[in-house]
Amino acid sequence: MNMGPPLAATCLVGLAIGFGMPMEQGEPAPAQAAPTLRPDATAANWSDDVTLARAGDGHFYAEVQLDAAPARMLVDTGASMIALTEDDALAAGLYWDQAELTTVARGASGPVRGVFVTLPQVSLGGIEAQDVAAVVVPEGLPISLLGQSFLTHVNKVAIEGDAMVLSQ
Repeated sequence: MNMGPPLAATCLVGLAIGFGMPMEQGEPAPAQAAPTLRPDATAANWSDDVTLARAGDGHFYAEVQLDAAPARMLVDTGASMIALTEDDALAAGLYWDQAELTTVARGASGPVRGVFVTLPQVSLGGIEAQDVAAVVVPEGLPISLLGQSFLTHVNKVAIEGDAMVLSQ
């Protein structure tokens, strides 16, 4: 397993935010709309902007590709890196041994255990990034989080009304 740097645990400042997010009946709200490409209002030609509709729970969700595996993720600008549920990690072909689990963050209910990985490719619409740092959290994470390790590859993240626009 490709592991991130040993000090990466100190970089997970925002990871715990996702553990306290409000959920209706324990599940994330259904997506309002899939990411769409839209014309850039400042240019005459089409851009690779991705627009996400705000869900009923107030959050923004994205359909992301982890190599060829799809994953629905909550966009968490406060998370230092991508955090994957066990199901999304396994679907992306990531495997680990329980002995590899270590404390990767502190949540409201205590230490969060996981394993650091590097994702070869992550894409959302026309936005792609290679060798993206992530952490697999096998227990306690209700949905994968799209954090700063991917969002730093986006030139602009803006909320316009009930839409989040990611511009490359």
